[in-house]
Amino acid sequence: MQRATIAAGLVAGLFTYAERHGADADALATASGLSRERLRDPDARVPLPRYLELVRAARVALDDDALALHYGAEVAMADVSIVGLVMEAAPDMAAALRQLQRYGRLALEIDAGDGGPRFELERLGDRLLLVEHRPVGPGTELSEEAVARLVCGPRRFLDRPHVLRVRLTRGTPECAAEYERVLGCPVRFGARRTEIELHPEVGSWPVARHPRYVFGVLREKGDALLARRPPPESFRERVEEVVRTVVHEGDLGADAVAARLHCSRSTLSRRLRAEGTGFRQVVDDVRRDLAIAYLRAGRTSVGEVAYLVGFSDAASFSRTFRRWTGQPPGRFREGVAGAASAARRPPA
Repeated sequence: MQRATIAAGLVAGLFTYAERHGADADALATASGLSRERLRDPDARVPLPRYLELVRAARVALDDDALALHYGAEVAMADVSIVGLVMEAAPDMAAALRQLQRYGRLALEIDAGDGGPRFELERLGDRLLLVEHRPVGPGTELSEEAVARLVCGPRRFLDRPHVLRVRLTRGTPECAAEYERVLGCPVRFGARRTEIELHPEVGSWPVARHPRYVFGVLREKGDALLARRPPPESFRERVEEVVRTVVHEGDLGADAVAARLHCSRSTLSRRLRAEGTGFRQVVDDVRRDLAIAYLRAGRTSVGEVAYLVGFSDAASFSRTFRRWTGQPPGRFREGVAGAASAARRPPA
């Protein structure tokens, strides 16, 4: 438990939620030993025990035994974590759940090792389960918060119920009926493990929500990409379009992109060579242009940009960005912010 951390966004989100519902945020900060000032850094990590103290203090302050349930249901993952943004950019629920398994550690890092994803899909006959394989220490707050987000969040873009029932490890609370009201399905308490039973066909359901992270950077991204666009209807342009839609998933392969274009890998390579480029070069260019657009927009941290353009960690992204531009991403963003501030300053 000593090395476990949680993303600052989720912690800041709970402060905001509690304050909105009448709690004294300063008193919560004192009770949990957390500084709200430090939470302004979106890359910050918060020791998990501190967050659990905040949850318990907020539960008392709001007199809400189901605080974790209510917070998870009201505040979507996309509002507090890059994990939610990436999931909502997925083409369908199967891809979204894969992103949860891949990126979940960005929201909650249980330990420094590679112990596998916290939530995993299991098929048991005709049943499809999302199972918490790595519960976090004592207490059930984090499990309930995660379940509430996974059950309630997709309702914003799905047109039918995707969850059939939920099983929680906590004992039956006095407010048991509230859990079924919020989650909108049968809930069993005292279970052996935390499980969400999904509709068996949910994987094919489209995530019919425009990727939220795109909203703030459309113009900046468009400018960057337009500057490098090849002639209209070129094959490279078609490859770029595919790469942009999947680059956040990482591990981009020529075979997968060729399949989306309904051609073979050899055809992909041959047609790109005919236009004077290659697959790795196209991927590199798309990543560079998107990274510059995100950093210019100033709405995402360096760490978040790294994952959005397909890097597994911020360090490798920083090295590559230095190769692209001759400077680290943090300095690049500071320079953009400084130039924008100077442009807004009235003439002397």
